[in-house]
Amino acid sequence: MSLVTINHVRFGHGINILLEDVVLGIEEGQKIGLVGRNGCGKSTLLKIIGGRIQPDQGSVGLQRGMRIGYLEQEPKLDPTHTLRSAAAAAFGRLDEIQKELDGLFEGMTTAQGAELDRLMARQTVLESEFDRLGGHATDHQVDTVLHGLGFVDEQFSTPVTSLSGGQRARLGLAKLLLEQPDLLMLDEPTNHLDIDGRRWLEDFLADEFKGAVLVVSHDRWLLDRVVHRIIEIDQGVIHEYPGNYADFVNLRRERMELQARVHEKQQDRIRAETEYILRYKAGQRAKQARGRATRLERYKESELVERPMELDAMDIDLPSAPELGDRAIEAHGLGKSYGHRTLFGGLDMLVKPGERIGIIGPNGCGKTTLVKILLGELEPDGGEIKRAPRLRSGWFRQTHDHLDGSLTVWQFLQQAVPPRSSGLKLNEQEARNLAGAFLFSGEAQEKPLGALSGGERTRAVIAGLVAGANNILVLDEPTNHLDIPSAERLEQALAPRSEHGGYDGALLLISHDRALLETTCNRLIAFDGEGHVELFQGRYSEWEAKRDDRAKEAETLRRADAERDRRKAARASAPAPTGAPGTAEPATAPMQDSKAVPTAKPPAPKGAHSKLSDDKLNAEIAKATDRMEALDADLADPAVYRDGDKVKRLNEERSSLQARLSELEDEWLRRAN
Repeated sequence: MSLVTINHVRFGHGINILLEDVVLGIEEGQKIGLVGRNGCGKSTLLKIIGGRIQPDQGSVGLQRGMRIGYLEQEPKLDPTHTLRSAAAAAFGRLDEIQKELDGLFEGMTTAQGAELDRLMARQTVLESEFDRLGGHATDHQVDTVLHGLGFVDEQFSTPVTSLSGGQRARLGLAKLLLEQPDLLMLDEPTNHLDIDGRRWLEDFLADEFKGAVLVVSHDRWLLDRVVHRIIEIDQGVIHEYPGNYADFVNLRRERMELQARVHEKQQDRIRAETEYILRYKAGQRAKQARGRATRLERYKESELVERPMELDAMDIDLPSAPELGDRAIEAHGLGKSYGHRTLFGGLDMLVKPGERIGIIGPNGCGKTTLVKILLGELEPDGGEIKRAPRLRSGWFRQTHDHLDGSLTVWQFLQQAVPPRSSGLKLNEQEARNLAGAFLFSGEAQEKPLGALSGGERTRAVIAGLVAGANNILVLDEPTNHLDIPSAERLEQALAPRSEHGGYDGALLLISHDRALLETTCNRLIAFDGEGHVELFQGRYSEWEAKRDDRAKEAETLRRADAERDRRKAARASAPAPTGAPGTAEPATAPMQDSKAVPTAKPPAPKGAHSKLSDDKLNAEIAKATDRMEALDADLADPAVYRDGDKVKRLNEERSSLQARLSELEDEWLRRAN
């Protein structure tokens, strides 16, 4: 059944049409990715669906009673709340239900007859809704979501007014996820998340959230993991693709190649028509030539398609960086602390010419600090650094206040790229070619830097750095403001130099963009946020697999330790056998009459457990304990409470399993006596 039906929606600003005749449906439980160039209308479409703006034409139909959750860029939070209470406010309906139930119970103490029946019927309805919305498991849900998005227990009591902008954005996302709407609309939800937060979010959306999702994101790994349908907005028109982002890339390229062929055929027609018009514009066929000229102009306006810029190779002749020896930067024993907090210590590392190194870790762990130390902008607390004499670095920073906003894009690139060995700088056409390689169209190349969007300015700065003859390039979160086509073009620009361009220097990449890390880096410097740094030789996917294996091993050891401690505690609480060492009984006991009745042992139970061997009994206890932990995990899952029948089945199984586990442990204790 359709949650949302969009009928021939049109929206624009003057002659700038963002959405043209959009027809779209969103079904229950669908996970959809919304992609397109920056400024193409993605956020506008979300706002139209959410009722925040009205379309110029067309309509949006919503399923009756459906709840939409929309991630605001500036979430609305109660300033009187703490971080945790603000997140728990997602369960406001549960508080209302509990208050009404309390009133019902009070009324039942005096109600009789039909009034009592009415109150009891209402109680049944409210308790069913209470269970469906999570009931008494909400505390665990709140903690799980906050931890997943990178908050720690010490922050839970922080007032909302003391949170940073990034923390407020993450808190708004947490509250929205806890509300469990029927349709969840997320606009760049990973902007303030580190890699662990991104992984948690994609697992939650893919495995736990049962509602529909419409997500705008430049995180290609999240789109691959979560969505099963892609909607692209391109020049006001939507194109739909089945599958995840990887499927979309292949299908879209096929569409662009077809568009490029159509473009070439149109250019052939235009050239032929232009040649005819020029040949006969002054002769006997002048009238016919003028008519064909008029038709040609109408054709260009109504039917001409552009060649997709993403298909163009980066075929640019750029100046080369000065050659280095066998070492660009060498460091030994580096350490840096702030107060009582150690960012890293005793760090040894070597950056070789042409090496591609990704620097990863939680927000605030010291990644940028390390780069500043390596490049000489900050002194370490300890250790030494050697830099190659001809080292020339280019650094992409988060702010671009130093740029001259009056320069056009091509003028900026002409100044940013140093002269070649011959002393010649880029001419205007070469600067325009470089701009085009970074997806600036002819019109966009004339824009002054001060009028560019954040993503456009990022592209211009990166183009200047990549082409700037630097033999080491530092990129600090370069894709934060880039749309996906721009991020993919950056990957091409950072590829090893070939006949089609590329970059042959060393790279230090600070990023949470896993797709970019995977494509460009073959070594990692991994911070854990607690002062430890690991140097890893390999791609990001290999690092992630290794970390997952470590986590599984640690969990296996934890569970084994917990089981050993539980059994140890059970044995310690069991009474020692008669005459065992350490008891108060005398070493010798008085002789008993042979006719005396011997001391009776506890009777063996008649159930099946008494026939189990010791090893089998221990195995059954471990198996039942594991299943109990799995049931508890399921019952702590907020998504489970959307299915009342499933909750009932899980609770019944848990009760039965608890009784069986008690019998097994009683048998174990009986044998220990």
